[in-house]
Amino acid sequence: MPLSKTLVHPGYNKTHLPARSNDHAKKHSAGWLSLAALALCMLGSACSREKQQEVQQLPDTQPNENGNQPNAAKTGPKNVVYIEVNNNHMANAGCYTMKGNGQPFFDIAIIFAANINYDTQAKKAVLYNNPNVTNVLNNKATFIKPLQDKGIKVLLSILGNHQGAGFANFTSRAAAKAFAQQLSSTVTTYGLDGIDFDDEYAEYGKNGLPQPNDSSFVFLLDELRKLIPTKLITLYNIGPAAARPSYGGKKIGDFVNYAWNPYYGTYAAPNFAGMTKSQLGPAAIWINHTTVTTAKSLVTRTMNDSYGVVLYYDLNQTNNQSYFNTLGLVTQKDSVRLSSGCLRALN
Repeated sequence: MPLSKTLVHPGYNKTHLPARSNDHAKKHSAGWLSLAALALCMLGSACSREKQQEVQQLPDTQPNENGNQPNAAKTGPKNVVYIEVNNNHMANAGCYTMKGNGQPFFDIAIIFAANINYDTQAKKAVLYNNPNVTNVLNNKATFIKPLQDKGIKVLLSILGNHQGAGFANFTSRAAAKAFAQQLSSTVTTYGLDGIDFDDEYAEYGKNGLPQPNDSSFVFLLDELRKLIPTKLITLYNIGPAAARPSYGGKKIGDFVNYAWNPYYGTYAAPNFAGMTKSQLGPAAIWINHTTVTTAKSLVTRTMNDSYGVVLYYDLNQTNNQSYFNTLGLVTQKDSVRLSSGCLRALN
């Protein structure tokens, strides 16, 4: 498939909105025996306190019929999903779980998207959240916290907005720091788990702003990492920012936790010095636009090549259990379930 613009994230129009989005486990005999032993022990006068403690401390979970330990850590690559919040509900990312251990199928859910805008009066780049992004952030108890409670990291993606401002054309470290402070403040205020960068649609040169330079994105990453040292920084590997990976002895790989292929339906691993395979996602899947046959081939290659991330885009309220089940059997070696009544429309 050619690497065409139609495969990357749909653009935002001038109103700042996207042009398009696009059984309970069986009770095991060991558990019942433990309870019976405890009951007999408590009734018998000769039963020692130590014996009671021993019985009480027996594990109450056993491997299930799949051979998996309930609540065990999920294996396989991290599944990352972008959600177009102008049209779709963030909570849907928590509806799909692994049959074996109950862990969520998706590890990272990304709010798509906020923008880097240009304030013509203040002459600086500013963070802009459209009404739908603002709704998600202001109602984190509805959209963000439920995912985090399930162990899913929630990030905010930042995207260009046709105003000439982008991650690649800050002309000084001070300017990059000022924007990094806006990002950090948003992460802190809304309890987010990090920031994602997507250098598309900036239209560098517009509004008299400069073209990309080599120092800008490295400065921005450096300053942001100082402000959010324990949070995630991720990169959609596209645009002038990603194409300028180092400056002054520092590099993108020094600051970014994960990076992934931006061309949906294709397989191409990002290549950034300092980043290991476990941090990279070569498979990019547009949910139900990328056929399940193609998607299965992409995740199989990911596993065979020992990469650590699979990227998904455009999760909505449609029942995609069969689609994810086919892929989860490859990446997590387990079935994917859909929680009954969980999927919801935005309105």
